[in-house]
Parts: sequence; structure tokens; C-alpha cells
Amino acid sequence: MIFADSSYFIAIADRRDQWHNRAKELSMSIDNGLMVTEFVLSESVTAIGSRGGGKAGFAVYEYITDNCEVVFVDKGMLEKAINIYLKYDGTLSVADAVSVYVMNSRGITKILSFDSDFDKVDGIRRIH
Repeated sequence: MIFADSSYFIAIADRRDQWHNRAKELSMSIDNGLMVTEFVLSESVTAIGSRGGGKAGFAVYEYITDNCEVVFVDKGMLEKAINIYLKYDGTLSVADAVSVYVMNSRGITKILSFDSDFDKVDGIRRIH
């Protein structure tokens, strides 16, 4: 299982994104399932919707919900993720801290992401 960040889905969906071609290449090499949180889903749909309209955002929503395991965050998970947020002194977003928490709790060590903030997190290898 590989975790996927919103930057990956945004790059795949937006041909004008600087990482679009690389994201397409990476998508061809994924042989394991992908996991996301509801926060990644929300960020991806919102970003593409703001760039390409509601139909484009909805297409990303359908792609993610059809092809990825979506983890829904409860209060306990969010409280544990806030500790990660504090550990990195706010240099990770709350959404990224939740991603790191979910990855750690599920034993996932790889993340598809063009966000270099994940490089500072021990035990996670960013695929980009």
C-alpha cells in the first residue's frame, strides 16, 4: 500500500501543473493500492475544482473514491495527528500531519507526493 498526497492527484488532473508529466509516469508504475484520508480527498477536489470547475473536481472525487482506500478521520486520530503537527512546529499542515499519523499507524512508508515537506519526516520515503 502507498499513501497518496493531494499534490499527486492535482498534478495528474491538471495538464498545466508543473508535475503533470511526472505524475503520469508515476501512475504507470503503481502496482499496489493507494490510500488517502478524507483531507487529501477534500484538498484534491477543491484544488481541481477551483482550477477547472465543479465537473473537473467531481471527476477527481470519483477517481479517488473508486480507486483508493479513503480513511475517515475521527477525533482520536485528529488529536494524535496534532501531536505530529506540534512535533514539526507547524511546518507540516494539519492535513499532512494526519497523513503522517495514518501512514505510521498503518505501517505505510511510501508517499506519492510533490510536497517536499514530507522529506523531513523520519521513516517516510517520498516518491516524486
